[in-house]
Amino acid sequence: MENYKDRIISFYKKHRRMPGYKEIMNLTGFKSKNAVFKLINHLVDAGIVSKDSQGKIIPSRSLDEIPMLGLVEAGFPSSVEEEMTDTISIDNYLIENKESTYMLEVKGESMIDAGIHEGDLVIVERNRNPKVGDIVIAEVDGGWTMKYFRKDGDKVYLEPANKKFKNIYPEHELNIAAVVKGVVRKY
Repeated sequence: MENYKDRIISFYKKHRRMPGYKEIMNLTGFKSKNAVFKLINHLVDAGIVSKDSQGKIIPSRSLDEIPMLGLVEAGFPSSVEEEMTDTISIDNYLIENKESTYMLEVKGESMIDAGIHEGDLVIVERNRNPKVGDIVIAEVDGGWTMKYFRKDGDKVYLEPANKKFKNIYPEHELNIAAVVKGVVRKY
């Protein structure tokens, strides 16, 4: 069963979805859907997969979790013992409302001093009511940008995080589409 489980998990990691019955038959070499049904029940009992309301298999939380091993000093070096403190799902950590959340790839350098670089992915949540200081995705006078949301009295403006760029004061219209919730950078 361990080998079959590994094949299903590999499929999930490659395709970002769980395989269907026919795909599991191909992965395992089983000739009947009944054998797949029994395998799935074993995987459900083991906590590796679950079933949704329609009976389709979905990954259990543990498939999306990675171990959290503790803290790392970003200042002066100190001795730290590796200790597994918990597991964490990146989705659960970064995403509060999955239906309102999406990702965008960053182009440009106007937010570089906020640690957001060209090529990074930002995780954003639709929100038309940002707080002052939030990094927002906004449509300003017909163009889209990502900047800090600022207010000066009743005047609303967008502030870059790079001194080479100027604040943006909308001439006609400013629509906030989303608030940045996180940044993903791959090295």
